Amino acid sequence: RTDGGPYMYVWYEYFYFTRPPSRDRLPVCSDCSQIFAMGGCMSSEHDVGGIDDVGEGRQRVGFQDERGRRQLRNSKGSSAMFSLMRVRSHVVRSVVDPGTGKKQWAAARASTYDHVHETVLSNFVQVDVDRRQAGVVGLTNLGNTCYMNSSLQCLMNTIPLVDYFLGYDYKSEINKENFLGSGGDLVTAYASLVKEMWLGEKKAVEPIAFKSKLESFAPQFYGNNQQDSQELLSCLLDGVHEDLNRVKKKPYIEDKDCDGSNDEGDAVLAWQNYLQRDRSIIVDLFQGQLRNEIRCSECNHTSVKFDSFMYLSLPVSDSCRSLDDCLDLFCAAEVLAGDNQWYCSECKRHVDATKKFDLWTVPPILVVHLKRFRFTRSGRKKKIDRQVNFPLEGWDLSKSTKSNHGAEKESYDLYAVSNHSGGDLGFGHYTAMALNRFDDCWYDFNDSSCRKVNVSQSDLGNSSKCYLLFYNKVDSDESTAGGMSTRTTRETTVRRQDIDRPELWPHMQKVPLAAPTAASSPAHMQIQKQNYRSFARSTRSLAKDLAAPTVSSTCIR
Repeated sequence: RTDGGPYMYVWYEYFYFTRPPSRDRLPVCSDCSQIFAMGGCMSSEHDVGGIDDVGEGRQRVGFQDERGRRQLRNSKGSSAMFSLMRVRSHVVRSVVDPGTGKKQWAAARASTYDHVHETVLSNFVQVDVDRRQAGVVGLTNLGNTCYMNSSLQCLMNTIPLVDYFLGYDYKSEINKENFLGSGGDLVTAYASLVKEMWLGEKKAVEPIAFKSKLESFAPQFYGNNQQDSQELLSCLLDGVHEDLNRVKKKPYIEDKDCDGSNDEGDAVLAWQNYLQRDRSIIVDLFQGQLRNEIRCSECNHTSVKFDSFMYLSLPVSDSCRSLDDCLDLFCAAEVLAGDNQWYCSECKRHVDATKKFDLWTVPPILVVHLKRFRFTRSGRKKKIDRQVNFPLEGWDLSKSTKSNHGAEKESYDLYAVSNHSGGDLGFGHYTAMALNRFDDCWYDFNDSSCRKVNVSQSDLGNSSKCYLLFYNKVDSDESTAGGMSTRTTRETTVRRQDIDRPELWPHMQKVPLAAPTAASSPAHMQIQKQNYRSFARSTRSLAKDLAAPTVSSTCIR
């Protein structure tokens, strides 16, 4: 940009019109070393590694020529699967040299994944998404694997996670030394499945290779026994996190026992300690924070801890009619008595106490697990077949998030559901429903079968089958004109969590707008909230704009 804009991305196409690069500067497949002729290697087995620079920083790559575009568009019926161009965590921006006063390009770490999202969108423009019905792909049942298919379909429609595996050089973040992971085997198999479902031509995919790697990592899923979709989801996200954990050596950190007198500071310190051991795309997307308080019933001594969570497991009772009822029940005080007494460090003995959970920070992607199964005397898991009403749009968590203080609306929209039919875990059936990113329509996924759903004629939003609910956080604005109320939303940008970037931590986004003063708290506590570019769902018009062979730009903090 010539207007001094803070950020820019450059297409290789742009340079083809001005100064064609030499062969050794063309993008090359990291697996087969072939030069990309149309934005991706046509091998179904290969993935694009790090696409390095033209000039400085990391650049995203367009299609090399119009012939390549036509070839891809005319490849109907082909089973070949192409790879999208990938970017890394660095982007380039315009800076002014303090010595010369001249502008120059410098590489910097991106604070969000916006450049990944835009790269994927711009590459999807070259694909006939209507013909391919991108993302509307079934999963073959390998023998009682409906539980796995249901969870996978929900994750396959978690757009920021999909874009990470389609447009980011995830291989550069694989932690092969982490004994808690699979050495990269699980995440590599999962990434291949994402690629096959979003870039392939098949109407249904057999996840055989993925399940094999899953069984190696988590032997409890070996064989063809019916399992729990929530347990599969938890295990998969844990495994992917450990495979992509950017922390190579985890330090030992002792939990701090707080007394509730400095919750704001204690919560930030707990998050900082957490990030010293765990940092990955899974943390960036799914991790929130709970406030856990236990209070002695005799001396009133209080112990407070701030725990990270990847999903909310909410209880379901006969009195629960809505999702908010389940959340209220989760946040209600619980009495610890009898065999559950708590050891009070002040009283020096086990005493009756009250225990209470509160939401402290909520993540960009919120997964809600409804605890519908309870153990019977025979040891079987029996389903609580209670109909629960849950919002499709605008689920407001402001009042339930204790750290919010009413300063910001915490609003969530539903985009996927894992459903369970039947009265018993071992003999039921799992399906999924999800919102497609391109046509904004809901689809029902029943193993290899996919069909469009008319929301008004379905039980979506009020069901006894809903088991896992997937919500994405949105920034919404409501206005009234002519007696009509309108709601405009944009999905909250996913910020890359890092130890030395506290301004990106979720706690910092809640700091009230205020002018810094000499007597105020440290600089990073004075963060002014900015409007970030969103991970808004793709639309054809936005995708077409991104396809133009021009220099584009976006701001980051």
